Amino acid sequence: MKIALTGARGFTGTRLRALFPNHVIIDRNDPPGVIMQKLHGVKAVINLAGAPIIRRWTRRYRKVLWESRVNTTARLVSAMNSMEGECHLVSASATGIYPCNMACDESCSHRADDFLGRLAGAWEQEAVKYRGKVSVMRFGVVLGPEGGALAKMLPLFRAGLGGVIGNGQMITSWIDIDDLTRAVSFVIEKGATGTFNAVSPEPVTNADFTRQLARVLRRPAVLPVPLFLLRLVYGEAASVLAGSWEVYPARLLEAGFRFRYPEIAASLEHLL
Repeated sequence: MKIALTGARGFTGTRLRALFPNHVIIDRNDPPGVIMQKLHGVKAVINLAGAPIIRRWTRRYRKVLWESRVNTTARLVSAMNSMEGECHLVSASATGIYPCNMACDESCSHRADDFLGRLAGAWEQEAVKYRGKVSVMRFGVVLGPEGGALAKMLPLFRAGLGGVIGNGQMITSWIDIDDLTRAVSFVIEKGATGTFNAVSPEPVTNADFTRQLARVLRRPAVLPVPLFLLRLVYGEAASVLAGSWEVYPARLLEAGFRFRYPEIAASLEHLL
């Protein structure tokens, strides 16, 4: 099966390129005519385009985040709607669309009223304008040693300088990179449409995550990270690291998907 990828050179995109060797890459700046040429013979489009979220959200960088997700998806969908035939669009989103401190699965109708929530909502609105099959996958924190949040943590933890964030009680909804790529493939193979939370069925507190990571690395993790320090470094973007999202993958489980690494201990041992 031939697929197309946006965001193909990122952490998740690199793994998906290996999983789907028969692929084409759509660049963020490709004009509509070029996109249409690249989509010839493609059965599914995986839309991962988006600038890194963990960076200080200046006014200028907010624009970059918005354009790289919302505007890029709009151009992609416009080109797809101009073509004959039908693809299956699998478009990334984020669990940040949900409010913090609330347990949510896909049936949750509440939305976060902050920049992250509005960004994810606008991103999804552009994706569902495609007239063919659409699957929106709301990614949690993706764990893998070569990219994402875990890769940023490893140097500190390996040096014995890791620790909990704040009081450690915020909840992280996460997913092993291998389970994420399998979930994307599963949705395409099943032809499943609608919204899916791409998260493990077992979210963890930051304290539990820290304890398990320290155990796997055989290093102490006794230096807490004060919330004020995160806010000093990242500003409003610190909410991505310090927010508490308790999200569950009800629709993936109902569709028959089985996680290989549902528990954080098993995932970290596998990855590291």
